[in-house]
Amino acid sequence: MPQHFPDLPPLVPQRGTASSRALCKKLFLRQGWKIVGEIPNLPKAVAIISPHTSNIDGWYGFLAIGGLGLKITVLGKDTLFKPPFKAFLKWAGLVPVHRDTAHGLTEQVVATIQQYDRIWVGMAPEGTRKKAEKMKSGFYHIAHAAGIPIVMFAFDYDHKTIYSLGAFKPTGHYQQDLEQIMQRYVGHFSPKNPDWLAEPLQKLVKKN
Repeated sequence: MPQHFPDLPPLVPQRGTASSRALCKKLFLRQGWKIVGEIPNLPKAVAIISPHTSNIDGWYGFLAIGGLGLKITVLGKDTLFKPPFKAFLKWAGLVPVHRDTAHGLTEQVVATIQQYDRIWVGMAPEGTRKKAEKMKSGFYHIAHAAGIPIVMFAFDYDHKTIYSLGAFKPTGHYQQDLEQIMQRYVGHFSPKNPDWLAEPLQKLVKKN
């Protein structure tokens, strides 16, 4: 039987205390949500979650991550990292990047990944909570360039479930790999706001 709240494997980057994990887990489960699927035992990964159609996604994601004790690193504009916010943003797991550099973002993130023994970089493939015409490819190119897997998660609001969909190792063939990644989501997602569901995910709804 699938676990309603899996344990975090030992190689995965961790944060928090026993008390903070217990509190987040309690709040998450009391709202009727559960996590189904095992968390891949990987020290480094790009973690993606879809669909992203509402700000409330962040709340449930925060509670799930906090309950697991999973440390997720998120990219942030370098201009945000100024006093008095700099220390807090670093504590929260944000890494500064120069987003105005057209071709250097992937290289920046890969360089950051190489500095750590354990790091999961969290990204939303849609790039926005509004309706997206396509998935942004940044998450894929970062994972491929860094030589690390993509770990996939899905929001299913109909069943109040976050699914852990396993890991995928990029081959360098983006379109082919993206199709395989999207297939992992079939039958495992439903959005908070259906009208804002990204078009690539809309095409999968018929297969759900």
